[in-house]
Amino acid sequence: MATTAIPRGTVIEAEDLTTARINLDPVVAVLPASAADAVVGQRAALDVAAGGLLTPDVVREGSLPASGQSVVGVALKPEQAPGETLLAGDRVRVVVTPGQDGEGPNGAPEFSAAEIVGIHHDAETGQTVVDLLVPHEEASLLAARIATGNVALVLDSRER
Repeated sequence: MATTAIPRGTVIEAEDLTTARINLDPVVAVLPASAADAVVGQRAALDVAAGGLLTPDVVREGSLPASGQSVVGVALKPEQAPGETLLAGDRVRVVVTPGQDGEGPNGAPEFSAAEIVGIHHDAETGQTVVDLLVPHEEASLLAARIATGNVALVLDSRER
């Protein structure tokens, strides 16, 4: 079981886990204590609450980023992100916004679609740093857009 909350997308550490004796109906699938070594170092595919039992679908197989994908980080000020709490696994768009001089894209703004794979708050700058998973061929364009600082993050539907 989880000793602390394990957000979706984070790497599961040994200190995140403990064992407990439980009596469950056999139809409830939980990981046995013997599976702990296999779980440590894997990414959580789901949010797990502190005290929550781990099920076989709690870990994501494979490395991140996988072949053909890249992870691009974006540091966001509060006004560049939704007020809703962002979660690993969320689908987002990084939208190009006008610069300080008011110039920007003509017509519909350009954007890059991505999936959040990690989030942390930088206490020193006050910014939220969001790691985004994108196809490899789009990573350079997205990184260039982000470097201008003229971007906003849009949270799309969480319905899967």
